[in-house]
Amino acid sequence: MSTFSFEMLSLKDDGCLSPVQNQDSEDEFDKDLESDDKKKKNKEMSIAELYMQACKLVGVVPVSYFIRNLESPTMTLTHHGLGPLGCKALAIALVADMHINTLELADNHIQAEGAKYLMEMMRANLTIQHLDLSNNHLKSAGAEHVSKMLLGSISLKSIKLSGNKFIDDDAKHFADALSTNTRIKELDLSHNEFCGKGGEYLGQLLANNESLEALDLSWNYMRMKGSVAFCAGLKVNMMLKHLDLSCNGFGNEGALAMGEALKFNNTLVHLNLNNNRLTNEGVSMLCRGLEYNDTLRTLLLAYNSLTVEGALALVNVVKNTPKTALEEINICNVLVNENFMNLLEVTCQEHPGLDVQYGGVGGFIAKKPPKRVDPMKIIQDYLDNRKLRLWDFFRNIDKDGTMRVPVADFRKAVQQSSIPLDRYQIEELIQRLDRDRTGIVDYRGLADTRKQMMKDHRRQLRKFESRQKKEKQKSDRILKTFQTAVEAVTPGSSMVISPGAAKEESSGPQPFSATPLSSWHHIVMSNSSRYSVTNLSSEHIHLPMLGGTSLYRPTSSPAIRSYSQPNLLADSPRSAPGNPISAQGIRSDPEIGHSKLSPTHNILTRSRSALHAKQPEGKVKTKKVKKKKTKKNANKDSKNNPKTGK
Repeated sequence: MSTFSFEMLSLKDDGCLSPVQNQDSEDEFDKDLESDDKKKKNKEMSIAELYMQACKLVGVVPVSYFIRNLESPTMTLTHHGLGPLGCKALAIALVADMHINTLELADNHIQAEGAKYLMEMMRANLTIQHLDLSNNHLKSAGAEHVSKMLLGSISLKSIKLSGNKFIDDDAKHFADALSTNTRIKELDLSHNEFCGKGGEYLGQLLANNESLEALDLSWNYMRMKGSVAFCAGLKVNMMLKHLDLSCNGFGNEGALAMGEALKFNNTLVHLNLNNNRLTNEGVSMLCRGLEYNDTLRTLLLAYNSLTVEGALALVNVVKNTPKTALEEINICNVLVNENFMNLLEVTCQEHPGLDVQYGGVGGFIAKKPPKRVDPMKIIQDYLDNRKLRLWDFFRNIDKDGTMRVPVADFRKAVQQSSIPLDRYQIEELIQRLDRDRTGIVDYRGLADTRKQMMKDHRRQLRKFESRQKKEKQKSDRILKTFQTAVEAVTPGSSMVISPGAAKEESSGPQPFSATPLSSWHHIVMSNSSRYSVTNLSSEHIHLPMLGGTSLYRPTSSPAIRSYSQPNLLADSPRSAPGNPISAQGIRSDPEIGHSKLSPTHNILTRSRSALHAKQPEGKVKTKKVKKKKTKKNANKDSKNNPKTGK
């Protein structure tokens, strides 16, 4: 079967489109209108005939809806079962079309082959601006063709690629294509299979792209690693306005990275974080970034594990931040209480445009049940304060000293005493001291209560301190990882100065490789505690060459070099907005000459002096050792001399 080339079809189409012109010399207005109508009809007929011929050539049934709606600017062909060959016939007809600017081809199973035909068509078509290729089983092969389409098309402004089973490596194709494409405004990559590495490539996409305004990445699998790398790209992005990251499993770690990104991003208007496994702790981390942000208007946090505490934190941020732009907060699954309603009413007086969507008023859900004090502990504290023994307290009813008394006598003695126990606590105490329901209370169990309580208290204290230490180390590692990823996607001559401030742009486009971002999380996300902030600032310092030999050879990875810098958090929002800061945290000043040292040189010189300072200590130690040996020898001589004297 012979195949048509697009060049031949376009030429044939042009020949068909040339109508026979009348050579009359009349210039009347009505005849001009009639000639325009004839041209339009001939053009439409030629495209329909071309489509029919293409369907006959490839062996598919023509879609009547396409022929009937050639005049419409929107061509909706969803769920028509076109397949690759039907897409080929459609692409042949659309080469010369000048009416359709929106083409919807969702759920047609066109596969990678159909995407290839559309790529060839988009090179010649100059009118299609919006393309929907969702749920078409494009997979990795189709991702390559779509990326070529993005590189070759000069009219496309938005594209939907939802549900095409793209994986992590496919994200690199889109990142490379959109690093040079400055025409795409909207991109939908939802319902795909992007994980941690895909989040790294998508973070590079945001760092490089200068035109994308709306991005949908919902229903992927970025999780914590991908979210940290993605937020690093969001931090330096200057164009994105609408971002949908729902159903990605960010967790509190992702919320921490998002809060850091919001401190510096000054363009994002709409943020969707629905169903991302956030808790009240994650919301509090997110609120730290909202304190510095003055552009975000809509924040969606529905279907997360939030309670009224997280809701109060969000409203408090709006209340305590005068420059905030938040107008809509969606926490529609959270039950709030009266305290929240009172705070919301006060906040709305200062911010009348604020709209908070919550689940309802049910304060009993938000309140924690009161923790009941152990009755044994109450008795022990009572005896300790009065310096009494158990036998002294029950002497009247336990005259034999067996520490076993009837239940009725025990209840009566406790009720008549001044021990602050209510009726429920007394019954609970009796049940614990008379487990077998014998009617006799053996209060010897109270004797060992104090010792056991002290053990339990120390154990709980150790657990609490260990938990706090692990959480701090984890948050420090996340912040360090986030900063390293930011430095990996930031050009060497551009860096964010302060929250809300503009970034310096480099002289030309600088593409980024995937090497730094694909290696940072293997280094930083280790379980070792030595990657905390305090340790990193003092351990990993590159020493200069001493005597022509290098004591430490840094690796070639840019991420590792920036990771070992001593001042990784130099671009903190609380730093003074003075001189611009480079990606390694070094402030650049044009007035400083080559003779003056940078902060890193100062640190290196300090480390060199410290290195020299350690050498005398070693010598002193050797001298001490020698002195000890001489003393031992002297003692031996002194012992031997008396013997010889004798």
